[in-house]
Amino acid sequence: GLLAGSQALAGDMAALGLPRGKIAVHYTGLDRDLFRPLDRIECRRRIAEHFGFALPKGAPLLSSIGALIPRKGQEHAIRALARLPGTRLVLVGTGPDRARLEALARSVGVGERVHFLGSLDHTLLPVVLSASDAMVLPSASEGLANAWVEAIACGCPLVITDAGGARELVTSDTAGRIVECDAGAIADAVTALLADPPERAAVAATADRFSWRSHADALDRIYSELIRMS
Repeated sequence: GLLAGSQALAGDMAALGLPRGKIAVHYTGLDRDLFRPLDRIECRRRIAEHFGFALPKGAPLLSSIGALIPRKGQEHAIRALARLPGTRLVLVGTGPDRARLEALARSVGVGERVHFLGSLDHTLLPVVLSASDAMVLPSASEGLANAWVEAIACGCPLVITDAGGARELVTSDTAGRIVECDAGAIADAVTALLADPPERAAVAATADRFSWRSHADALDRIYSELIRMS
């Protein structure tokens, strides 16, 4: 038996020559006690104080969580910010692309609105996500990113590209938008979400199937079937 983290990855495995009939899709799980919607106003206050930047009342906040490498596409989120006056962007993660991204933010005139938070303890991620109006990650490729699932579990809708298992996660506008890897398309999707934000509880409910309980039950079924067949 073989496990794939998404239908898209199962297809990739089959394309490599692995037997498709032996591949079971098993989605990632997460701790729903940790990743859940927290008080948005309090979370905004906490991250502004903790990281030492101004976050004016009512200013939209976007987050982007992932390694700072070209494949994750943070440069497109930064370029989109130039089309979103007053909006702030926090980037969580480390990597070799940081200096280039910092220079890009300055060159497009949003240097004061982009904040690099570095690598964070896992317990701080729900605070950042609960404070955010959307999580933007325009990746060139993914499987089914943990950061996507963690964001919606915190009630934070996604703006992501059609990479990997994106369409297996964003199955309605409640969970967010799937867009082209383009600053204009990203800005338009963010504008739409800000104009008509989904209820955070409804966004979080779209992650119910990714709980540890669902994860364990699915794995038990897969292993039980393998044992039965053996």
